[in-house]
Amino acid sequence: MIEPGDALPALTLEGSDGRIALAERGGPLLLYFYPKDDTAGCTREAQDFSALLPQFAALGVELLGVSKDSAAKHRKFTEKYDLSVPLATDDGTVMEAFGVWIEKQLYGRRYMGIDRSTFLFDGEGKLFRAWRKVRVPGHAEAVLAAAKEMLGK
Repeated sequence: MIEPGDALPALTLEGSDGRIALAERGGPLLLYFYPKDDTAGCTREAQDFSALLPQFAALGVELLGVSKDSAAKHRKFTEKYDLSVPLATDDGTVMEAFGVWIEKQLYGRRYMGIDRSTFLFDGEGKLFRAWRKVRVPGHAEAVLAAAKEMLGK
């Protein structure tokens, strides 16, 4: 499990424009992991980050949402809700490295799923802050405030 101060793992994701090598990103990076496209909480989270994307961009912070959904499903989700935040697909490798692929329980049934989590990396690729078991309301704003703190703005 990745902790503050740890380096961004040298792993890849599948983005809409091809492979994304995480460790090769230049500048600050915000990765947020979410369970599933087109569900209430995940939609709200993507809309909140999309609304704040210009403010993150002004700080030089790149955003990337990650789930196990396919690129085709991401495209439909993005178009349906006019999202501007980029989304990527993971086969589970990156989720395992970040410790967000966990056992969950719903109505007494146990299953494996994604723990809604967010990770903010500085310009050197070191983890500045992590949020686990995220509650969506107000989260994007809290992350933006942390990015400003990280960058001294």
